[in-house]
Amino acid sequence: MSQRKIGVTELVLRDGHQSLLATRMALEDMVDACADIDAAGYWSVECWGGATYDSCIRFLNEDPWVRLRTFRELMPNSRLQMLLRGQNLLGYRHYQDEVVDRFVIKSAENGMDVFRVFDALNDPRNLERAMRSVQQAKKVNPNVHAQGTICYTISPVHTVEGYVKTAGRLLEMGAESICLKDMAALLQPQPAYDIIRGIKEAYGEDTQLQVHCHATSGVTLVALQKAIEAGVDVVDTSISSMSLGPGHNPTESLVAMLEGTPYTTDLDYDRLLKIRDHFAKIRPKYKKFESAVLVDTDILKSQIPGGMLSNLESQLKAQGAGDKLREVMEEIPRVKADAGHPPLVTPSSQIVGTQAVFNVLMGPYKRMTAEFADLMLGYYGESLGERNPDVIKIAEQQFNKEPITARPADYLPPEWDHLKEEASKLDGFDGSEEDVLTYAMFPNVAPVFLAERAEGPKSVAMTDAQVAAEAEASGSALSGPISYKVSLGGREHTVKVELA
Repeated sequence: MSQRKIGVTELVLRDGHQSLLATRMALEDMVDACADIDAAGYWSVECWGGATYDSCIRFLNEDPWVRLRTFRELMPNSRLQMLLRGQNLLGYRHYQDEVVDRFVIKSAENGMDVFRVFDALNDPRNLERAMRSVQQAKKVNPNVHAQGTICYTISPVHTVEGYVKTAGRLLEMGAESICLKDMAALLQPQPAYDIIRGIKEAYGEDTQLQVHCHATSGVTLVALQKAIEAGVDVVDTSISSMSLGPGHNPTESLVAMLEGTPYTTDLDYDRLLKIRDHFAKIRPKYKKFESAVLVDTDILKSQIPGGMLSNLESQLKAQGAGDKLREVMEEIPRVKADAGHPPLVTPSSQIVGTQAVFNVLMGPYKRMTAEFADLMLGYYGESLGERNPDVIKIAEQQFNKEPITARPADYLPPEWDHLKEEASKLDGFDGSEEDVLTYAMFPNVAPVFLAERAEGPKSVAMTDAQVAAEAEASGSALSGPISYKVSLGGREHTVKVELA
């Protein structure tokens, strides 16, 4: 039986630990797995972008550009992949076009190959410049690949036909492949099949398609199977020792699932086992950052990702309103609808969630966050659905700002020279364009990082000795008989319970 090869993108070096360990994994805990990852036969290896840049400088005292160059050196045979938030790059605001151009070019120069470009609102205008920059980056790295991204969500205005149309817009921008990105584990098997099949039929069987999904809802491994049956070319997984929960489906499970079918990954299974064993030893070192979520089927109805839910809990507890969580969960769909049904992904998930908290605690839109006002007024871009005109008026009144309809970045003045000048004043600035970009991404964090960079990386993981001591303490706590004193009928008895 001839088998069609399914490419696999390994996520363990980026989204795997971002989803399970709050993006805290240090480079030193990844390098020993790189040789096996490089030789396993993956289509690509996701290792940069997303929240890793922020985490490197905020928590680990690591230079993210050094991390990228290290991966390039250790995995010379692999396509390195990153997640790029369109006009937001890796920050939380829109950047002027020159900054976008410079960031993409520098990323390619430092070894990045596959740029997965997305926008939280699926607004094509927020993708155009980044996609153009990626195409230009081929001049410095001929292996560069531009991947356009569709953020998947469920709403009255999101349809299979709409996603197929969005794919066409991305192809017009020069996308060499398209990723259907399900960041909240909402993608069920039949929609996965219908969307992939629809895009293939509309734009040709040779249109390269990829599916990214999380495992939280428990249904997405089946969604991957249906996407493969529909003709998808590449799927995302994470090695089993860093998978499931709010993370992703296990790489080895995908391989096993395809046995006896017309499909194969051609991955080197012995290499996969070595990668698995490596991260099985590393993961306990980050126990304190572990997500408690295993399976959460509620998100299929609420559409609230696990990370967003835990953030809401923290906000409410800080306000002494931990008992209001259920009300906030009921408010989120209303706020999302008022904003035009944006997909709940960074930064829209935080913006919608925080406004829902405000609405519950203070009354509907009695106090609006600046970010939610900007979302309503078009400063993040256009949502697919119509925004509530009454809420738009409230945003105008509270912030004395006018709505906009043009591409948000068109309103930004040139900023590169100013960013360069400000960065040059910082202690530890080395004069490189990379340092200017670090300041541009995170101007409040970069000054501390640049000043302390020379001190070297500062891992937040437990040491091997601490992990061993904790395991020993945990085991010894129940190693002998446990004594209880029990009062019965006015008399006290001592009872010993031994382990079986």
